[in-house]
This record gives sequence, C-alpha cells and structure tokens, in this order.
Amino acid sequence: MADAITVIFDIASFTSVMVLIVLGLGVIASMMGIFNFAHGELVLLGAYTVYLSASAGLGLWFGILAAPVAVGLLGVVMERLIIRRFYASPIIAMLGTYAIGLVIREIVRGLLGGNYVSIPEPISGAFTIGGINFSIWRTIIILATLSVLLASWWMLARTPIGLRIRGALENPMLARTCGISTTRLYSLTFAFGSALAGLAGALIVPLYQLSADIGIRFLVQAFLSVMLGGVGTFQGPVLGAGTVGVMASGLPWLVPPVLADPLVFLIALVIVKLRPQGFIAAGRS
Repeated sequence: MADAITVIFDIASFTSVMVLIVLGLGVIASMMGIFNFAHGELVLLGAYTVYLSASAGLGLWFGILAAPVAVGLLGVVMERLIIRRFYASPIIAMLGTYAIGLVIREIVRGLLGGNYVSIPEPISGAFTIGGINFSIWRTIIILATLSVLLASWWMLARTPIGLRIRGALENPMLARTCGISTTRLYSLTFAFGSALAGLAGALIVPLYQLSADIGIRFLVQAFLSVMLGGVGTFQGPVLGAGTVGVMASGLPWLVPPVLADPLVFLIALVIVKLRPQGFIAAGRS
C-alpha cells in the first residue's frame, strides 16, 4: 500500500507539471488558432529567471514570482512584433515561433556555456503521513497547479474579460462586430499562456537540472496533450495533459522504461485516430 501511494504521488506531481505547461499552450492554440513552437523555450526562460535571481542574490522565491511576469511580458512583445503580422497565415506564424524558440534556446545555451546547473528546492525535505514520506516541493507544485486551474477557470467563467474571450472563441467575427477588440484579446491570451509557461519553468527547475533543453523534454508531450484533449475549450487540453501525464509517469512502473515513451505515443495515436477532434472539442467559426 505504501509503495502504491508513493507511485500515485509521483504520477500526480509529474501530471501537475504537464498540466501547467499544457494549459498555457492550449490557451494560445484555442484562442489564436496557432501552436506556439517556442513554448518550450518560454518554460526555459522561466527556469532561467530563477537561476538569474539566485545568482544575483535575490533568492529563489523572488525568481519564482518574477518568472511569470517576465515571460508574460516577453510574450506580449513576441505577439505584437511578430505573431500579429501572420494571423492570416497560421503556418507562417508557427514557423515564426519555432525560429524565435531556436534563437532563445541558443542564447541561453551560450550563457550557460552548455552546462547543466542544479537549482536547489526553495523548501527542501519531506513530511510524513502514515509512515510515508512526501516531498514538500512536489506537494507545492501540485497545490500551485490546482490553484492556477481554479483561478483560470474563474477568470474565464466569472469575469467580463472571460466572457469576451469565450465570445471570441465561439465566433471571432461576431465578437468584432459587437465591438470586442480581438487584437487585444489575442495579445492578452499570448501573454497569459507565456506567463503560465514561465511559472511552470520556475517551479520545475529544482526537480530537473537547468539546461538549454529543459523545455524540449516536455514540448512533444505538451503538443500531444493538446491534440488528445482538443482545441477550443479550457477543459480539453487539461484533460489531455492529465492523460499524457498519467501514462508517461505511470507506464515506466509497468513496462521497461525504454518502452514507456513509445507506448505513450502509440496509445495517443490510436486515440487521435479514433477521435480526431479530441476528448472535448469546440468548433471555431
């Protein structure tokens, strides 16, 4: 029983990481109709912000709080200077984000000197319940993810800005006719998705060594999660991230780790084949 609870806790912590990363990616894809191929690098920048804060003597917590703000502002700059010019050509917009991500990754690689940097957990150690040890920092990640999910749902479902976003999702042309500035909403959406990526990077960097490729390891799984969940709703990408997170972290306990990743993709491809619109899909007009 203790081993089973430990496995469930590990699965929950990894799935929380996936949900944080996928939520930002899914919001951008659902609202703007493009996949941000620089999303992994935005996660990297969140992690790198924590490293810079610690190196400057400002502390880890300052870096964790600053990461979503800094990366969100960068998202606004990216959207206004580059992405906005290619809304009519989603393929070109996605290629643009890929180029941006490549530049960011190589700049950080140069700054790090190609090294791997260990970042300590702001709160280390574990607490014990029923003789079972639980990592404090992993627990914080789980609680932070739940808080972000609730706050995001409340913003979309209970606030005027959320009503405008949902209206623009359902029918962008009608929303513009009603006086809603979809351009501003797109900028806000990209900033919000970028900020979530920055927060994810800041939270996970103590668990994984900081390197220029820290975001790449999650990017493919994040895209797979959005495809599984479906584009156009808040719930779809979250459900997809939960599915991929459970499979990616749970299968290594059941099959040899070398087979786990291919099996995740195989299962996901079968699901996409049977349900190409995703678990939960909303039409775009």
